[in-house]
Amino acid sequence: MAKLKNISFVMPVLNEEKYLETAVTSVFEQKTPGKKELVIALGPSTDKTNSIAATLAERYDSVVLVDNPSGQTAAGLNLAIEVSEYEVVIRVDAHSELSENYAATAVDTLNQTGAANVGGMMVAKGLTDFQKAVAFGYNSRFGLGGGSFHVGGSAGPADTVYLGCFRKSVIQELGLYSPKWVRGQDWELNLRIRQAGHSVWFNPDLKVGYYPRRSISALAKQFFQTGVWRGGLTRKNPMESSFRYWIPPLLVIASLFVVPFWIYLGAITIVSFAISPLETKSKLWLLAVLPTMHLCWGVGFWFGLVQDPSKAR
Repeated sequence: MAKLKNISFVMPVLNEEKYLETAVTSVFEQKTPGKKELVIALGPSTDKTNSIAATLAERYDSVVLVDNPSGQTAAGLNLAIEVSEYEVVIRVDAHSELSENYAATAVDTLNQTGAANVGGMMVAKGLTDFQKAVAFGYNSRFGLGGGSFHVGGSAGPADTVYLGCFRKSVIQELGLYSPKWVRGQDWELNLRIRQAGHSVWFNPDLKVGYYPRRSISALAKQFFQTGVWRGGLTRKNPMESSFRYWIPPLLVIASLFVVPFWIYLGAITIVSFAISPLETKSKLWLLAVLPTMHLCWGVGFWFGLVQDPSKAR
């Protein structure tokens, strides 16, 4: 099998004026084994995202812009992938920053393992006191429960990985991302990859910086919706659901009949407060951030489990 070298980066964007230039710059700072391009799928943004994208396309010759009228992530990814030129497709989000040698390491891993998709860790980071508290929740076992793409682990086959470096021909055969899945589209695609007999490979050397939501209301909405779609995927494939996904929803039920939810959340928040390296202002935000993450995700999960969100659209 010929070694893969050339890379198409794909990035769906919607209202990302604060982050787009940083994300694009991180792509073009990557050292790659061959040629590269960046395909940006532009949703109907209401801020300056599209004008910033146009400026970046003038700055970098290998930026390709495509319209994504729906603004949905899965649709944007599919549009970008279909017009991309190369067999290696690396997904990039506008909230993300690729670490040094990310692309070269990803392609090398793809070639060595023969996997259909390889990926690594989401390393959350914050600019404000609130964001730093949310980042701690993402990167801690007390926040998102210890998935390898959040807290690390050994290289090897995985259920899913963050973002991903794909063989385009494989995911095209599988129908690309499902437009039914507004969130959790990476989980769902990786499930189909594995069910088709291909492998998804985790490499902890692949790190992507991620900037989380900037307000408690935005965080609550995000985690509720993520819980809904994770519940929907569990409804569709119950045997593929890791037990860690059930912990927040089971605690929601337990809080109704056994132990009040606030006792559990209070305990993990106190422990997190004690062990986190955060400054005092960010530590105080943990008192709101961790309960919001767990409660909203757990409640959302039950909504998605009862009514499949992919059929409700």
